[in-house]
Amino acid sequence: MQIHSLDKAHFINELQCGTSLNRAVEQGRRADFALMLSMFSHDCRETCVVEEINSVVSDEAVLRQRFNVPNVQKLQGDLDDYQTSATIAHQFHQGGMASAKLQHYSTPEPLDYQPQNTLGFSEEIYQNLSGHTRRQLTQGSIDRPNVDYLYNRLSTAYRKDTLSIHT
Repeated sequence: MQIHSLDKAHFINELQCGTSLNRAVEQGRRADFALMLSMFSHDCRETCVVEEINSVVSDEAVLRQRFNVPNVQKLQGDLDDYQTSATIAHQFHQGGMASAKLQHYSTPEPLDYQPQNTLGFSEEIYQNLSGHTRRQLTQGSIDRPNVDYLYNRLSTAYRKDTLSIHT
């Protein structure tokens, strides 16, 4: 089986495997059991039932606007910031160091430019992430199961198991 297809399997818990996990234990197939167990998500926020607590968040942008504080220098740049760096370089060549500093202080350039399509990580770190972690990073938020969802999945898994036994 290809690594990429195993990586995209996205097993969250044992309900998605059906009875194949139990059969691997009963038949003593340790390799199959270990493979399926290693493919489960390691994040407990996906497998536990969690209730969301509403809390008031004071966003930094709201506070900056309220107290009239200017924006800070970005740590990581994107494609739009290359033009700012080019403008600062042009000011340096045309007017010297004082002109470049003035341009930088009026519109500061980012401190670092990260590789594209790695969600702000270096390529080595991004390639070492598990498939579940990459999926969670691209989705933006973690799907937390609620009690109704868990009960529905349990009853569906039970019915599928009884149907496969009787056929």
